[in-house]
Amino acid sequence: MPKTIIKNVLVVNEGKSLHQDVLIQDERFERIASSIDVQHAQEINGEGLVLLPGLIDDQVHFREPGLTHKATIGSESMAAVAGGVTSFMEMPNVVPPTLNVDLLNKKNEIARASSFANYSFFLGVGNDTANQALEINNHKNDICGLKIFMGSSTGNMLVDNIVTLEKIFSESQVLIATHCESEGIIKSNKDSLIHEHIDINHASFHPIIRNEEACFESSLFAIQLAKKYNTRLHILHISTARETELFSNMLPLHEKRITSEVCVHHLHFTSDDYATYGNLIKCNPAIKSPEHKEILWKALLDDKLDIIATDHAPHTWDEKSKSYLEAPAGVPLVQHSLQILLESYKAGRISLEKIVEKASHAPAICFNIFNRGFIKEGYFADAVLVNLNQVQNVTKKNILYKANWSPFEGHIFPSTIVSTWVNGTRVFHEGNITHEKNSQKLSFDRI
Repeated sequence: MPKTIIKNVLVVNEGKSLHQDVLIQDERFERIASSIDVQHAQEINGEGLVLLPGLIDDQVHFREPGLTHKATIGSESMAAVAGGVTSFMEMPNVVPPTLNVDLLNKKNEIARASSFANYSFFLGVGNDTANQALEINNHKNDICGLKIFMGSSTGNMLVDNIVTLEKIFSESQVLIATHCESEGIIKSNKDSLIHEHIDINHASFHPIIRNEEACFESSLFAIQLAKKYNTRLHILHISTARETELFSNMLPLHEKRITSEVCVHHLHFTSDDYATYGNLIKCNPAIKSPEHKEILWKALLDDKLDIIATDHAPHTWDEKSKSYLEAPAGVPLVQHSLQILLESYKAGRISLEKIVEKASHAPAICFNIFNRGFIKEGYFADAVLVNLNQVQNVTKKNILYKANWSPFEGHIFPSTIVSTWVNGTRVFHEGNITHEKNSQKLSFDRI
């Protein structure tokens, strides 16, 4: 593999922003210094540009196998690297659901052949599959974790059997990631509105039906179980102010046993936006009122919330065009998550250093990912080069999701993704995929 040197680029890493030269060789960051002279290297002028560690998205839905009319691992990983996301962890609610090691291995085979980004897959849990799920204890350095849809129905993957939950929380030797919403509270909210003869067939009712209480009660229960068994718990897509009170910033991330994630759409949109976007921003858990957004930002910057991710969840335009009650929940986001965050940086909400901490460093630390998430000598060269002063208009021509729509279509972002490297290979450059796939399955450094 040829050497690549990025000259005089602003490197954002580990809380610092420094103008440096970065030498990439044989999949790794070979050297990082104020000045590097090397022969026979492809030289890239980084003056005026910013180099960030590639983002690690710990929650995506790429829909393969079984739902490939919506998306594929190939199409969505292509969109990911176009957005500076170099590694992803994908969810098990596909067809058939990923409920055993054999099905997990089949997904790894698909990704090995088609993914542009590094990959790992969660193993799912059903009410009657605890023993199958716990087989993953024998492969704990080879998987990101177990995923439990805890209290919220997703196909046949709702886990509401307390015996199953106690067994998984007490015996799992890998991280457990949970989707926390109380199905009972959601049903009660919906039934109450119908009983009052209210026409609820509009997306603006989504945060009323799937309200703060539904999220809080389920998250609290998960945390109670985790504390009972000292389980390594990671709660996904925190969306409410009250839930942030469940988390602490008293320990450094690598010492926490209970961690949390917030998603870019909960930091960007509010319930006021349903009037404009309708079903296009219908997602579970729901985007809620503006005061929740403000508290989420505060908790993120205060380190009560640990990771920024997307919960990228594409559906076809026809599916999202149905009535509110029939339209599926989920938003495609992985191509634009970094640009959303950079827009928040431009608005003064968050620093570049904090973006890198929450979207690159923290996922690597939280999941014990081996040699990724940082621009460090010897680490895999996953990186994204950004022009903070070049705008980009989102259009159907540059949307790479298979479903070919985004709630950001027509939006002008103030920054542009210039290039993305995965394991030392530039897989995206100036709007084009290079078709030089060099992805790897993620490895996890667990004792």
